[in-house]
Amino acid sequence: MSAALAYTSHADLGGQLGWGPVRPEAEAERFHAPWEARALALTLAMGATGAWNLDMGRSAREQLPNYLQLSYYEIWIEALVRLMLARGMLGPDEEQAGSSLHPAPPVLRVLRADAVAGVLARGSPTEREATSPARFAVGQAVRTRNDASPHHTRLPAYVRGRTGRVERVHGCHVFADAHAQGLGERPEWLYTVAFDGPTLWDEPGSQGVRVSVDAWESYLEAI
Repeated sequence: MSAALAYTSHADLGGQLGWGPVRPEAEAERFHAPWEARALALTLAMGATGAWNLDMGRSAREQLPNYLQLSYYEIWIEALVRLMLARGMLGPDEEQAGSSLHPAPPVLRVLRADAVAGVLARGSPTEREATSPARFAVGQAVRTRNDASPHHTRLPAYVRGRTGRVERVHGCHVFADAHAQGLGERPEWLYTVAFDGPTLWDEPGSQGVRVSVDAWESYLEAI
């Protein structure tokens, strides 16, 4: 199996047909059951230990083979189990039993209850100091790369190989593709690129549609 085929993102559904209508929910409706709030809390607490980073977590979620059969927070829990198993923080026997059977391994950090509000308010800024000038400018025409990624990427499949125009320049940010692989932050310039609907979909309804995608510099080439 080639490297390009070895990585499958089950979450890359943008632009696909056949998934039914999007049904918006009330903004205040954050959870559908009490366990979902606990799933969020567990994921945040374990992420705060430093055992993996945000992009590694995203990569774990999108690779779940049963992704399409799971609800939003079921995906979070399934991925959390996979991340912990891979790092020896959870034993296969504990997964099977559904309870702790061994002493917890040490972690780098612990998120205490009294610190949660401050940590969430502070967030995790991803902007970094630029070490080189930006290659592209607002208004410039660009084309996205058109190769299948053998790892986590934030470039949606439906915009690959398509032509757009730079709409905004956001500065240098942690490069998610490298970060997800444990290769360090490798900051790159980040841009918002706007695409006209007909360049993405050969459908009558695409006329007048405009789609904006945030894209790192290595995703793009000049035209």
